[in-house]
Amino acid sequence: MKTLRLDGTSLTVADLDRAAHGNWQLDLAPEGLARMSRTHALVARAIAGKIPVYGVTTGLGARATEVLGADALADFSLQTLRGRAHAIGPLAAPEVVRAGLIVRLNTMLGGYSAARPEVARHIATCLNAGLVPVTGSLGSIGAADLVLNAATGLALIGEGEMYAGDGSIGPSAELMQAHGITPLKLAPRDGLALANHSCATAARAALTVSKAATAFEAVQTSAAMSMEGFRANTGPLDETILSIKPHPGHLKAASGLRNRLAGSALFETGQARRLQDPLSFRNVAQIHGTAKTALDRAMDCVQIEISSASDNPVALAEREKLVSCGAYFTSEITSAAETLSRSFVPLAMAQLARAAKLLNPEFSGLPSFLAMPDSASNGFAPVMKVAESLVAEIAHAAQSIPVWPSVNANGVEDCLTGSPAAVSALDRIADNVFHLTSIELLIACQAIELRKLSSNCGGFLAGMNYQVRKISPALRDDRPLAKDIENLSATLKENRIAFCPPDASE
Repeated sequence: MKTLRLDGTSLTVADLDRAAHGNWQLDLAPEGLARMSRTHALVARAIAGKIPVYGVTTGLGARATEVLGADALADFSLQTLRGRAHAIGPLAAPEVVRAGLIVRLNTMLGGYSAARPEVARHIATCLNAGLVPVTGSLGSIGAADLVLNAATGLALIGEGEMYAGDGSIGPSAELMQAHGITPLKLAPRDGLALANHSCATAARAALTVSKAATAFEAVQTSAAMSMEGFRANTGPLDETILSIKPHPGHLKAASGLRNRLAGSALFETGQARRLQDPLSFRNVAQIHGTAKTALDRAMDCVQIEISSASDNPVALAEREKLVSCGAYFTSEITSAAETLSRSFVPLAMAQLARAAKLLNPEFSGLPSFLAMPDSASNGFAPVMKVAESLVAEIAHAAQSIPVWPSVNANGVEDCLTGSPAAVSALDRIADNVFHLTSIELLIACQAIELRKLSSNCGGFLAGMNYQVRKISPALRDDRPLAKDIENLSATLKENRIAFCPPDASE
């Protein structure tokens, strides 16, 4: 069993993705726990000195100006969770909740939350036992995930439900007892530290951007296969030509395409069928490059989010202060997710255009709809309706998330980001891109087969063709392709066949 050490600073998106989806054990760095102890001492000092600190010695939201009395302080952490655990809708996937708690552990270890080390140890113990809190997926507006996190927090103190290791759901108190775990007892600040942060959104954004990165690599592969099947001109991928206008994303996309085409005869003089191909082939570096730029920006954004404090208030050990701030506000996630979503629209449109060109004998020089010779089949013509429906779904999901003045807390909390909705939209887009890419791959492989190039199209593409054909044989007679598309999409999503390592370059 693999172990992931969390220290508050070094968690990567890749490690989070693996630990969220796999049975990894979590180890908490001693130096992170020491930072938590140091800053939690500030809580006791604020209470003893009656220093106004949001959510510690004062109320929350519109009641932040109210000073809490001694009786209220005694159970304020518990009431913080009970009064805010209102998440509804479809249950959040266990791996998403697990990811959110891994991010919360990591950010706690930075020392800025002022929560007790016991809180972090309890979360890690539950996750290491395979126990994951149950929560609805709806309730966050991207100005902290208060409602979602409170539902998660209730499970950790034994008042909610949890997933067991086998995926079943039961009362959290009973499941913890079965594993010899005592439900968490809350101290001052602990309740708000469990609820008032944006780790749920940050974690889901990280998982979704990671999925989008896998989808992008798959599109790079399907585009290279289409270029091979079309016998496209590779001149526009030349690094020297692209360096005339050197957008970094364009250069990276072109490099990835050249890597995939390494060994292809297309780089030889006279192999391309046209001087200038349709734009979906000729401008593939620019179209894909724009998406790559957006993807890099989104990856940088979520990398910062999963290893940074999103608390309010934030504990500053050096200043020995608890200070109100806006670290929970996820406007960067919204901007990055929406930009990436929009960049996938022209990417998908180009996929549709390339597929259409391969099916059109006037452009491809191949049989109409890529039907096999002497066959009564209509080839891939009907599949294009599925492809166009996927593009419509992608374009629709890429619309901007409306952001309005929030009406929360009697006007005190008057702004929001809509990040959860933006991330959900990106997640749907990535899923549809995998399906669309599967269709492009099936069509490109059919074109390669009709040209009798299946084993002569470069090492990587020949191997890719073989993998696709294991899932979906060449279309000779009409048959339903839905299962083939779904199975190929699932394989792409698992990143088993579409990634081309950098050392495969020409």
